[in-house]
Amino acid sequence: MADDPITVLAVDDLPQNLRLLDAVLTPRGYRVITASSGEEALDLLPASGADLVLLDILMPGIDGYEVCRRIRSTPGLEFLPVVMITASGDQEKRRAIEAGADDFVSKPFDQGELLARVASLARVKRYHDTIERQAAELSEWNSRLEARVREQVDELQRVNRLRRFLAPQVVDLVMDSGEQEHVLDSHRREIVVLFCDLRGFTAFAESSEPEEVMGVLAEYHAVLGELIHRFEGTLERFTGDGLMVFFNDPLPCDDAPQRAVTMAVEMRDRVGELAEAWRRRGNDLGFGIGIAQGYATLGRIGFSGRSDYAAIGSVTNLAARLCAAARAGQILVAQRVFAATEGLADGEPIGELDLKGFSRPVHAFAVSGIATTTASAARPDSAESRTGP
Repeated sequence: MADDPITVLAVDDLPQNLRLLDAVLTPRGYRVITASSGEEALDLLPASGADLVLLDILMPGIDGYEVCRRIRSTPGLEFLPVVMITASGDQEKRRAIEAGADDFVSKPFDQGELLARVASLARVKRYHDTIERQAAELSEWNSRLEARVREQVDELQRVNRLRRFLAPQVVDLVMDSGEQEHVLDSHRREIVVLFCDLRGFTAFAESSEPEEVMGVLAEYHAVLGELIHRFEGTLERFTGDGLMVFFNDPLPCDDAPQRAVTMAVEMRDRVGELAEAWRRRGNDLGFGIGIAQGYATLGRIGFSGRSDYAAIGSVTNLAARLCAAARAGQILVAQRVFAATEGLADGEPIGELDLKGFSRPVHAFAVSGIATTTASAARPDSAESRTGP
């Protein structure tokens, strides 16, 4: 660290020279460790914590030039400052520089000069150590940042997975509660299912250009999507022109039938406006809706990499069959739904329907509209209509 004393490794085969270096440096606050040979110096260096090496050239065994070259080739010691102590002339100085020395002093050395060179190189070493430490800290910080980014990406993927079939309000609730995965687990609940599709769409798709078909679907889905989100419905799936939406899961609400019927009336009216524009372009398309209430098993279905949130049960089949039986502009609801919306929905019974997949006739009702005095109570922005989980 910056406040730790500078450690100097002094290397010389003469004990009196080592004592002299220690006597000059230690009183100035330096920590001095010594080695009497090149081999000993190389053994000490890795664990010594040395900030600088004072290295004599002429030593038995490995001389100072070879020690310096080995220091420069040792990982982690490449930038360790080395000051060579030379006995004479320019030739030794040149060889010292070629071996990798950073500086040199001549024997007999001047104490002031020695201290100045040591202080200068030690300061450079500390700067280098600071840069390396900061680089390591930056690398560690980047690793933590990358880990956080991966976590946030995973979180966004979970959010996006929820947003594919949940209303934004529901997604916000789920994310705030921290139960992103739990909400997708299989469970059983009573729900209200709305199924809708376009009348005449198959013939239209067969006789029209694909771009025109996609344009109609884009307008159609935009209108229905806005209403589904506003009424906080859970969109289970698109099947071309068909949509399935259910209420009371995953966010429980005590007014699911009212929401479904009110949304259905707005859907019919909005798609009716679109249908007028489509007819002016020569496309005769109608719109039908079926609504049923009952128990279903809900949860995630699919496989790794692709899954959906689905409702499984006869209630979904009933809503689909009522939708198929509805004429253009008609909203057919099961008896339980009509009873639950008494006072809200205007409508009339249409008798019993023999529906495919059901052994008994089904009592059905045609909803014509919403009673004006109670319409506002059924909207999802009414505070009384909300029920928390």
